[in-house]
Amino acid sequence: MNMSKASPRAASSFYVAFQRYSAASGPCQIQIQTIARQSWRYTRPRRHQTFVSSGIRSATTSVVSNQKESIRPQTHYDLFPSSLPSGAPPNGSFHIDPAVLRKEFLQLQAKAHPDRHQGIDKAKAEAASARINDAYRTLLNPLARARYLLGLRGVEMGQDESIAGSPSDSGQGMDAGLLMEVMEVREEIEAAESKAEIEEMKAGNEERKRASEDKLDELFRAGDIEAARRETVKLGYWVNVGTALENWEKAGDGRVSEHD
Repeated sequence: MNMSKASPRAASSFYVAFQRYSAASGPCQIQIQTIARQSWRYTRPRRHQTFVSSGIRSATTSVVSNQKESIRPQTHYDLFPSSLPSGAPPNGSFHIDPAVLRKEFLQLQAKAHPDRHQGIDKAKAEAASARINDAYRTLLNPLARARYLLGLRGVEMGQDESIAGSPSDSGQGMDAGLLMEVMEVREEIEAAESKAEIEEMKAGNEERKRASEDKLDELFRAGDIEAARRETVKLGYWVNVGTALENWEKAGDGRVSEHD
């Protein structure tokens, strides 16, 4: 029997049997015990093999985990870990501090500036710089930020979506009160005769925008996406009113374009 290829259990049984036999065999005792010990030494499991296998499994798990992490889509929020450590709502707030965001934006752009790289790294830097710029512009603007967050949740909004809501609404559920309020504000802008009147209207419109942003923070945290969509539409109207007020000042004659 070739004991060098035997299993540990077989070798152990062999060793015990020969110990009993050698006790009664006199001169053969030493030779038989030596053969048994050699067989056991070659067939017993080695402890370090367990540690090596465990290490390989651990490393493999780590690599697979890192691969899965890299596959996860990166959002605009992921690009600014210092200024937006909690990420997007509902974990983080809808509100963003523009000064803090700009500081990190400038730091990122300094590192990714194409002039600091050459060859293939330069092309990668250009792509990274463009991505950082797009993320910064989107997150800086509350309306663009709200639309972006809705997009992450599968709700795509057009730039000109009306108070009636999405096309599937077929005009139902229209916020008639909001529609009337927007029309009244526009009429007031058209009738304004002084910059003081416009400044007062601008202050009132800023309050409406802040109230809408606060509501969006509440809705995104609660996960009420449909209500967040409607509130985003409302914010869009107040942003347009703000643009109309700015245009009044630029025109200088108290009139605004019908397209504003």
